[in-house]
Amino acid sequence: MRFNLSSTALSNRLLTLSRVPASKNSLAILDCFRFGAHNNQLTITASDNENVMWNVLNLDECDGEGDFCVNSKTILNAVRELPEQPLSLDVNFDEMKIYINYQNGNYDFPINSAEEWPALTPVDDNAISLAVSADALLGGISRSLFATAQEELRPVMNGIYFDLTPDYLAVVASDGHKLVRNQYLTVKSQSPASFIMPKKPATLMKNVLSKDGGDVVIRFDGRAAEVNYGDGVLYCRLIEGHYPNYNAVIPEDNPNMLNIDRRILLSALRRMLPFASDTSELIRFHLENGKLELSAQDIDFATNAKESITCDYNGVPMSIGFKGSSIIEILSNLESDNITIQLADPSRPGVVVPEEQPENERITMLAMPMLLEN
Repeated sequence: MRFNLSSTALSNRLLTLSRVPASKNSLAILDCFRFGAHNNQLTITASDNENVMWNVLNLDECDGEGDFCVNSKTILNAVRELPEQPLSLDVNFDEMKIYINYQNGNYDFPINSAEEWPALTPVDDNAISLAVSADALLGGISRSLFATAQEELRPVMNGIYFDLTPDYLAVVASDGHKLVRNQYLTVKSQSPASFIMPKKPATLMKNVLSKDGGDVVIRFDGRAAEVNYGDGVLYCRLIEGHYPNYNAVIPEDNPNMLNIDRRILLSALRRMLPFASDTSELIRFHLENGKLELSAQDIDFATNAKESITCDYNGVPMSIGFKGSSIIEILSNLESDNITIQLADPSRPGVVVPEEQPENERITMLAMPMLLEN
């Protein structure tokens, strides 16, 4: 079997797929990429036995058809440093070897039988389907990953929650200190449905989605999801269990409003955090008309810091504490120049919303309060 393709096209696909296999795979064959050439198309697949990703390349011509596996590191290292040029790949199934010819040289190395590759259990034929633009999904995943947890006791918190409702699709993540809710107002269903995508496939999606990638179609059942994007597909196992009622923890009545430049506040918080206690990371916000005063201290090391920022605050004078790293992460994952922090009282979460929302989207972030000693 022989076929030709661009070195850059092959290298880019292999680099993307190389993020899928685990550092130590349960099956030796998963240290390989699977290649399948059929109907003038080349499908390259990578798997860690829970996540499977494949890309499809159109071939100008292909002499023969077949499937085989190649060690992923061997072929990636062989082609990643080649400048753009045509490659000729010749697969000899009798010798179980592949020969790659390029302008100034050639490689040859062993292949493995594709029969050892584990079978994929497809998503159910009656799976629920939703479509969302690649740009919107990329934004939602990118804004949510930082808020996922790493908990053994509550594994449902370790992923991103997709909640399809009659009013919107919500993409949600929380670790108990912070919460992110992205609402897509044009994606909805009269039959509510939901799933929890683990952090690894969500990260893989972040790396492959592009802002001009058209629509992404996600099909899911109670066990797995299949994400169709551009020229590729990601199949992943889902986290089983019930996600907490995230809407219940977002306070609705927040009469106290702080409007402030996001970058100014972010820089000030970064200056405060080194002076806060390493264990609590507590930063105090004291608010009164026209002024925000930030302060932090570490009693054990006798360090203190205080800074005042001019702001637009409408509400009663208030002091409230937040975990410094959490509020910094929230502000770092927003793009709007200005943000509003909505407050009810010092015992309830601060609701952070960007002043500029993407079209047909609503972004809400939540910072849980911390107890102030005085």
